[in-house]
Parts: sequence; C-alpha cells; structure tokens
Amino acid sequence: MNDRIARSAIVTLAAVLAISAGFWLHPWNRNAGPAPDSGSVAPLIAASLPDLNGKSQALGQWRGRVMVVNFWATWCQPCLEEIPEFIRIQEEHGSRGLQFVGIAIDHADKVRDFAAKYKMNYPVLIGESDAIELARVAGNKLGGLPFTVLIDRNGQLIGTQLGRLNGEKLLGIVEPAM
Repeated sequence: MNDRIARSAIVTLAAVLAISAGFWLHPWNRNAGPAPDSGSVAPLIAASLPDLNGKSQALGQWRGRVMVVNFWATWCQPCLEEIPEFIRIQEEHGSRGLQFVGIAIDHADKVRDFAAKYKMNYPVLIGESDAIELARVAGNKLGGLPFTVLIDRNGQLIGTQLGRLNGEKLLGIVEPAM
C-alpha cells in the first residue's frame, strides 16, 4: 500500500511541475530544433515501457522508422491540442516510415480511456514517473509537457520540442528524414 501511495505522490508531483512548466512555456511555441547531445536518445531507444494492455514494449522496435516520441498527459491542454494533428499525420505518413509513439505520464486507466475516445492510431505507452527521467535525458531539462523527440531512421536525434508542436513544423523537420 505504501508503494502505491508513494507512486501516486510522485506522479502527482510530476503532474503539477509539468502543468506549471507547460503553461509557462506554451505561449512561446518554440520551434523544434536539435538538442545539445545527439547521444541523449540512446536511453530512450533502449527503454521498454508497458503499452495500454500492460505488455512491455521496447522503443527500439521502431528503429528504422522516423520516430516522433511524444511525452504527454491527459490533463495537459497543449498535449490535447496537438494529439489530433499527430493522429492525422500518422495516418497520412505512416506508410512512408513515420512512427509516432506516445509516452503518457499519467495513470494507465485514464490513458486507456483517452486513447479509445480519441482513436489514437499509434502506440501509446504508460511511462508514469519513469518517463520523466527519460524525457529529461532526451533534453527536457525543465520537465514540461508536451515534450517531443524526433529521431531519424538511424536512431539519431533530429530535433526536440518543449511545448505544443504543430503539424506543419513537425512535417518540415521529419519529411527530409522520411
């Protein structure tokens, strides 16, 4: 019981910090750009997280595709604004080698309900508090959401975005890699 309470407290604290940073950063809508260290995606690609059914999924299984790894939460308004665009872009460009992967920093039951409601057409993994460290290592030093990591077919970092990423900007970065 104490482990469950501690986990909930960590997720709640992470949520409060991410909401604060997200609201603070959202109006800037920064352009995606390269992160300082291209080696910082190695831990992300090596990670395994449970999917919506609780089955562990290795992010490395999508190597060879252009990956858009999006850290998000059901309570994050900028996240909710970009997800419908991500669904559309996955549908339109998935056959060209583009692969979105959502990593939710949230409770599994809420994420399952959200993914079903919005008919998310790409893998959704449940990161809870583990995902916060993965996002930090990939360049999210402020801990805000949403945070998106763009990885080419060779597993090299081609960009990151803290805050909402619109479809036009996203396609401008990933299309040359497809």
